[in-house]
Amino acid sequence: MSEIIYGIHAVQSLLESDPQRFIEVFILKGREDRRLLPLIQQIEQNGISVQVANRQWLDNKAEGAVHQGIVARVKEGRQYQENDLPSLIEGLEKPFLLVLDGVTDPHNLGACLRSADAAGVHAVIVPRDRSAQLNATAKKVASGAAETVPLIRVTNLARTLRYLQEQNIWVVGTAGEADHTLYQTKFSGPVALVMGAEGEGMRRLTREHCDELISIPMAGSVSSLNVSVATGICLFEMVRQRGE
Repeated sequence: MSEIIYGIHAVQSLLESDPQRFIEVFILKGREDRRLLPLIQQIEQNGISVQVANRQWLDNKAEGAVHQGIVARVKEGRQYQENDLPSLIEGLEKPFLLVLDGVTDPHNLGACLRSADAAGVHAVIVPRDRSAQLNATAKKVASGAAETVPLIRVTNLARTLRYLQEQNIWVVGTAGEADHTLYQTKFSGPVALVMGAEGEGMRRLTREHCDELISIPMAGSVSSLNVSVATGICLFEMVRQRGE
């Protein structure tokens, strides 16, 4: 099985982490980009086939998204399963997990993966249904994080949260009506941050399986933040506290 990835950062990251997955690379005819040329040289040094294509062909392969003049066909990466979760958290002194409930936009999924990678999150957990696919769009936005952060799809999110609690992982959900804020909570131990979809927030059953609910203080006129922005804010407050 093969899949399509595109964009300079996504291709660069996979080339550095797992060059054996590349099947062939297509570049835009006539494009001379100071960021693209060194990447092409690196691809060729790895013995990977590079072909020239016109913009329409690349646009079709990238389904109209911004591909930055480079599209690659690669072997499918590892697909993490629900039963991989125990082995992933086993042996971790302080597991640090991100749970996304109902994030259906691949741009948001990619941005959350990018923040998770930057924050040192060990795995991202999503429900099998009501979640964006890890497609080429999500991978481009993730800027390589899709290849480094395990994405685990689970059949029953509430059951998974119960399992995490049994492993002594504190499950923290975000909700606008929470009675205390992100900055009034201690995150020094094992923690799983649960983020809900924009507008709707977490589903009721997900909310009921959280140990604690927190909010992000909002001082302006807007009532909510984009889920990927909110995720970044919460993750890095946790990073700050975990490093103390």
